[in-house]
Amino acid sequence: MSYVRPKKHLGQHFLTDLSIAERIAASLSGHGDYKQVLEIGPGTGVLTQFLLKEEWNTHLIDIDGESIDYLHEHFPELGERIFEGDFLKDSIESKMSPPFAIIGNFPYNISSQIFFRVLDLRNEVPEVVCMIQKEVADRLVSPPGNKSYGILSVLLQAYYDLEYLFTVGPKVFNPPPKVNSAVIRLKRNDRAALDCDEKLFRRVVKAGFQMRRKTLRNALKPINLPEQMREAAILDRRAETLSVEDYIALTNQITSCQS
Repeated sequence: MSYVRPKKHLGQHFLTDLSIAERIAASLSGHGDYKQVLEIGPGTGVLTQFLLKEEWNTHLIDIDGESIDYLHEHFPELGERIFEGDFLKDSIESKMSPPFAIIGNFPYNISSQIFFRVLDLRNEVPEVVCMIQKEVADRLVSPPGNKSYGILSVLLQAYYDLEYLFTVGPKVFNPPPKVNSAVIRLKRNDRAALDCDEKLFRRVVKAGFQMRRKTLRNALKPINLPEQMREAAILDRRAETLSVEDYIALTNQITSCQS
């Protein structure tokens, strides 16, 4: 097989610029002392070839059977390290022994879902290097107080240090997307766990941003805040102004009042 047809329903835009692929592969720092790398959506292996040159213990997962056939033909040395499946649904832990990094040109239509899956695997994944839509990248690395700061900004920044590495234009893809792309890097921070009820933390963050134009006093009504918290000063603020530490403190304040 010499060609893989990009499929619109899978959100496939194959990178064609080898220098950019090489630069993405070189962006893996080895943070977390791992040796294994899982590439999501390798397509035709443009990035894969440079991961192998860097001598990472490389594994591939792709939902596209046509890509899987192509990869087996062109990278026979990977053998059983090429998985046909869905990263969002499959048990990756059963296929690879952690820790392992994640890398890839993520399909734009499921990039947020991939990051939520990464959060589930945060104790197994010390580093992520990925290319995503630039608008999404800007949002993820945004600090508090910025209008692009959102739910995933907070949740990812709670467990990872995020870096915006470089911008990629649309002309280096087949087919070209209608937007610019960006490469970012996530490195697991030293926070083994949040110093609060993590399930409640997520509920508070999500509720706050679902009504981001309102103050937290109104946005958090679905959580049924304790009566003694109703006049807390922090509730006069909007969700986008709170840092990760602020959300942890707010979560603990709610928990304390509920006790």
